[in-house]
Amino acid sequence: MKVPGEIRTYCPRCNAHTPHKVSLYKAGKPRTLSWGLRQLERKRSGYGGEPRGRLRRKAKLTKKVVVMLTCKECGRKISRNFGRLSKTEIKR
Repeated sequence: MKVPGEIRTYCPRCNAHTPHKVSLYKAGKPRTLSWGLRQLERKRSGYGGEPRGRLRRKAKLTKKVVVMLTCKECGRKISRNFGRLSKTEIKR
């Protein structure tokens, strides 16, 4: 799906429809010392193999695309879900 590089949509901070810059959402680096990851590493250590079993087959073919909209007036970022898409292209 081709997405325009700029979308005019509602901004809650400006309380008006303003132009927004469009960019794809990219997940940040996970924390290495988070509680869940520490527990998983503890379960993985020693003998006994994988704690939750290793996934052999892929269930989904596509990922859900999340687009970040940045307001050009105030700079507030809003995330918008575009659903399942095989390919996404932002037109500049």
